[in-house]
Amino acid sequence: MTNDNNPFKSIEDKFKEMQRGQNKKATGSDKVITPKKPFNTRKFVKTAITLTVIFAIAIILLANVFVVKEGEYRVVRQFGEITRIIKEPGLNMKIPFIQSVTSLPKNQMTYNVSEAEISTKDKKRIIIDNYAVWKITDARKMISNARNIINAEARMEEFIYSVIRNEMGKLDYVDVVNEENSKRGNLNDLVTKKVNEFLDEGNFGIEVIDVRMKRIDLPEENEHSIYTRMISERESTAQRYLSEGDAEKKTIEAETDRIVQEMLATAKKEAAIIHAEGEAEAAKIYNNTFSKDPEFYNLYRTLQSYSRTIGEDTMIIMPADSPYAKILTGYLE
Repeated sequence: MTNDNNPFKSIEDKFKEMQRGQNKKATGSDKVITPKKPFNTRKFVKTAITLTVIFAIAIILLANVFVVKEGEYRVVRQFGEITRIIKEPGLNMKIPFIQSVTSLPKNQMTYNVSEAEISTKDKKRIIIDNYAVWKITDARKMISNARNIINAEARMEEFIYSVIRNEMGKLDYVDVVNEENSKRGNLNDLVTKKVNEFLDEGNFGIEVIDVRMKRIDLPEENEHSIYTRMISERESTAQRYLSEGDAEKKTIEAETDRIVQEMLATAKKEAAIIHAEGEAEAAKIYNNTFSKDPEFYNLYRTLQSYSRTIGEDTMIIMPADSPYAKILTGYLE
């Protein structure tokens, strides 16, 4: 309120004159003592709010800065969908509250394959223990088809077991256990090559660097030579069919998963486009409608604000002749 419209201005002037008179009597002179300037609370509060906002924005920005290390991929997701995969090390930033960041190792990893019992060409049952050295070559494909590292290792183990079971069935027991035999030396490279072929067909985005045998043991059942030999003859043929079937099954499953992911991605994209077009059309209709009667639009927006701010327990005190009170009582000119 300005000084011209202040009804207490005359009283304030008289109070100031009385205060000046008292100051003259107290000092014994005509010198006027100027009162101290009051503390500007509004300016202090405004400065504090500004500093708080700046500090909050700085914290949010720092919280959304992330570091990409030398031996990792950084996967940035937005609402569950992959927006970008960062391979190069350095500082990067994500959108606050919308995007999330996960990491995947870029360096080589070692996976201990579960022990498996298989048959050789001469019907010997052996237990083999392998390990595989592998790495992620395409993080996007790995996430799309295997989802995570655990599933990728599970698929890799299935392929390794299938290939080893098939290749061991072509070798005699002596060729497997004899270190000086050249067939044993070529087996690891052959298994690695075929496993990578299956992984490439499934678009898993991973590569097996090497597959090695740690240990080869004979099971106790081999002591019962006659009975075991009869069973192994049948199982050898069955294992060959199973290995071929398992490989074909994994290939079909991988292709099906890829097609499903592509269909889902296409459907989500089309849905987003349709939704955006619908919102644009709705906004256009609202603008055309409300522009024909601006007064009605102002009334409509006012009523909307009241419906959002006024609750059941809200008490409103207003003059009886105010426009809003007339609207509430149904009196309109």
